[in-house]
Amino acid sequence: MHIVILVLVEVLIVIGLSRLVGLAFRSIKQPLVIGEIVAGIMLGPSLFGLVAPHLAVTLFPPETFPFLNVLSQVGLIFFMFLIGLELNPKYLSGQLEVAVLTSHVSILVPFSLGTLLAVLLYPLVSNASVSFTAFALFLGAAMSITAFPVLARIITENNLQGTRLGTLALTCAAVDDVTAWCLLAVAIAVARTGDFASAIPTVIASIVYIGLMLTAGRWFLQRLAKHYLRAGRLSQLLLAGIYMAVVASALITELIGIHLIFGAFLLGAAMPKNEDLVRELAVKTEDFVLIFLLPIFFAYSGLKTQIGLLNRPELWLLCALVLGVAIAGKYVGTYVAARVSGINKREASALGWLMNTRGLTELIVLNIGLELGVISPLIFTMLVIMALVTTFMTSPLLEWTYPKKLIRLDMVEPESEAETGIGISAGSEASPHPFRILVPVANPSTQKGLVQLAVALAQPAVGIALNYRHPAVVNPLSLIEFEEDYAFESTPVEADRLIAQRRHQLQELINTLEPPETRSCVHPIVRISSNVARETAQIATSEQADLILVGWHRPAFSSNRLGGRVGQMLTTAPVDVAVFVDKGQERLESLLVPYSANIHDDLALILALRLLINRETCMLRLLQIVANHTKEELNYELHTMMEQLPRSVRDRIEIKIIEAPEPIQAVIKASEGVDLTIAGTSRAWGIERQTLGRYTDQLAIQCRSSLLITRRYSQVTAHLASMLPEVSSQEPTLRN
Repeated sequence: MHIVILVLVEVLIVIGLSRLVGLAFRSIKQPLVIGEIVAGIMLGPSLFGLVAPHLAVTLFPPETFPFLNVLSQVGLIFFMFLIGLELNPKYLSGQLEVAVLTSHVSILVPFSLGTLLAVLLYPLVSNASVSFTAFALFLGAAMSITAFPVLARIITENNLQGTRLGTLALTCAAVDDVTAWCLLAVAIAVARTGDFASAIPTVIASIVYIGLMLTAGRWFLQRLAKHYLRAGRLSQLLLAGIYMAVVASALITELIGIHLIFGAFLLGAAMPKNEDLVRELAVKTEDFVLIFLLPIFFAYSGLKTQIGLLNRPELWLLCALVLGVAIAGKYVGTYVAARVSGINKREASALGWLMNTRGLTELIVLNIGLELGVISPLIFTMLVIMALVTTFMTSPLLEWTYPKKLIRLDMVEPESEAETGIGISAGSEASPHPFRILVPVANPSTQKGLVQLAVALAQPAVGIALNYRHPAVVNPLSLIEFEEDYAFESTPVEADRLIAQRRHQLQELINTLEPPETRSCVHPIVRISSNVARETAQIATSEQADLILVGWHRPAFSSNRLGGRVGQMLTTAPVDVAVFVDKGQERLESLLVPYSANIHDDLALILALRLLINRETCMLRLLQIVANHTKEELNYELHTMMEQLPRSVRDRIEIKIIEAPEPIQAVIKASEGVDLTIAGTSRAWGIERQTLGRYTDQLAIQCRSSLLITRRYSQVTAHLASMLPEVSSQEPTLRN
């Protein structure tokens, strides 16, 4: 097979497997990049070469490695440019003194421990041709690295960017990144020249070039930014000029005697941080780099990772020692420095785990070391395992140390989220728990009907006065989901911009709700999320929501209209759920509740009664369907509740018992003359849970009116009786 065709086949395999394994790791709340690194290792001798050695050699012969290396180096150059581009001065604006101390101690401690570990490892696993100084410097630098891109995405995904911990971690990581790259540059210079004294000219040349880039280079880049502002777009000519500058800067640092990646990183860091320019440049660059080039780098690294080299117990003990030193050095250094700076124990511990994130940055460092011959394939494999373990453990240890309920308390909330008590009686010393409705809103411009229904369930219409012993709050919930962990849009600064933009859209929606008096009970919540259904359930629990009111949508990959995220919420949410199928009727004057005496129909009736109480012109038809000429009386609990309802409410309820062999068709026919049908998830109405959590949806398809599908959380207790005191205490009276 021709070498070029073989390389293209390899690229095809690499990209496909990287996506699959990356998504699998993402499903277990791990960064996508960790899955892509694992995919690269799987293609190497550690798995593919072990299971099918002949096929592995056929698909990945050594003669294709130089081609993969060139592609991976191009990917690294532009990825490092993106890292520098993302290094926003805003990250250095908060708690800088504390961050400088913490980050430098978090480098000094693991660096010192790494150089001490080198004394043990050098005679056992190093190449004889490598000087101890170069080996020790490189091992210390590898122990000191924190992966700023992966850490930033973990902070964003956990909504930490608005907290004291998140701000401090970002500042520490930014300072750490710059310091660690400088240490690595020195280590590379020493490795290439043989000793520290010989590396001094290289270090001086590097400092001179950095100075030129931060003065003359930045002046020239500022002029490019002004040209962009005048043009209003990033033209292909301007983009070509920037890409040429990236490659030229990389070549200069390579000629100086450090490495290609430093020049690319330096140019990115020197770029003007105009928001629009950075966003457009990152978006145009990152897709090809992240999807095509970086997986090739992971595969190239995986082909050099040989876990089989750890073939003796003592080697695994050395690997465990490397891992222990890396974790302890970074954690202890960070924790102690943070505590000395006045940070409390929990935040200092969480900061220690965050700074332990190595990820992709560590892999870049290790590949440089292996390429220069400073580290052997054996120590390279040990350090790759260390990078994977330290990154993999960050998210679970962060959740354990600093759970989401504490993040919520630490977050600097905007007024719309923080003051959820507006509209609740201020006269009582201890207000009761409000009836809280959580409303997931995917698109504020199209879901006014959903939020308007939530307001109608929560608050009375104009002209109605209620006893506010049971206040209500509506929380429109907008979760911004990122498909990629290290795309530009998931950086903390960009995420904050998207959150502010979404909150503004929600506020515009709230300002259109009628009547205006009800808007005071509506308080939006905006978060970043990696899994909308799971995050909604967690927020419903932490916010003590009584009901999740979600809009119906057609899933992208399912014909089942109650599938996808809606089906996940119906199946897994630990609170009551109602799914609104909006058919465009804005009126809520006539309601239909088909009732078959199960707990889901109980919830349907309770929500209908809330609407009935809140709107004095609203009418309710309670429909019972019997078959085979049998007369079926109302169940005792329902009958008791009806008797105890205020007359002004009871007079607006019509109970109708009809005989029909096809209950679903009877409900569909009855829905023709009403504004809203409210039905529980039961087999009688063609809405039932089936295999794998799927729900049938015949009524959702054929119902003539808007439809509200209800699912009660408790599977044990009937709830109609619990509604009686609330209904009785809220008899509506006309305002004077």
